[in-house]
Amino acid sequence: MARELITKKSLAELEMMRQAGSIVGQALALMASMVAPGIKTAQLDQEAEAFIRSKGAYPTFKGYGGFPTAVCISVNEQVVHGFPSGRKLKEGDIVSLDCGATFQGLVADAAITVAVGEVAPEIVQLLQLTRRGLEAGIAQAWPGNRLGDISHAIEAVAKTANLGVVREYCGHGVGHRLHEAPQIPNFGPAGVGPVLEEGFALAIEPMFNLGTHQVAVKADGWTVVTLDGKPSAHFEHTVAITREGPRILTLP
Repeated sequence: MARELITKKSLAELEMMRQAGSIVGQALALMASMVAPGIKTAQLDQEAEAFIRSKGAYPTFKGYGGFPTAVCISVNEQVVHGFPSGRKLKEGDIVSLDCGATFQGLVADAAITVAVGEVAPEIVQLLQLTRRGLEAGIAQAWPGNRLGDISHAIEAVAKTANLGVVREYCGHGVGHRLHEAPQIPNFGPAGVGPVLEEGFALAIEPMFNLGTHQVAVKADGWTVVTLDGKPSAHFEHTVAITREGPRILTLP
């Protein structure tokens, strides 16, 4: 099978993605501000969907491959693709919020993991290092670098604390569709893979686990959990590759 081509985005397309990304960033900030012991995850989803629609955008995840809600909300050992529900968050939980918006046909995608009240010191470190892994990956998103440079930089951060790096799920190209070429693993050697070019748009998204890298999918066919039941964190930005370097498109 021929390898899917990585599409370049025009300046006009990247501007639409930036507008979609601003909506995503604001929706994530709104949900983060609501996170507190006792709130139901379904409430976060409902507020985010209403906000996205109020800005003239569409919640990209809703109906995508049959996914039922506007936001993926994953708690504690849930890595990604968790369903919002009547579950109430409690002190000491962490909750990953993954959100996409489509604006005038262009898509942006981002995620954050938020602590619910006070969490254990090792959980604080997990969140800090996963965010740092994202930053390290973004720092490699320059024209002329290779895709593997992003992957390697992310993995190097996880190795500093022996965190598990999820292998079955990864970052991806984004733009006219939620998932485009290329796939962006969060591990692997530097200096390999396609050469990064101006106009590429990438959703870079490390997922680090406090324990094993191994995961499983629950009976609902969507929710991914760590095999050992230990917590997982997830951070993501949509990034454009420009001649001036990486440009984050999903800032509020």
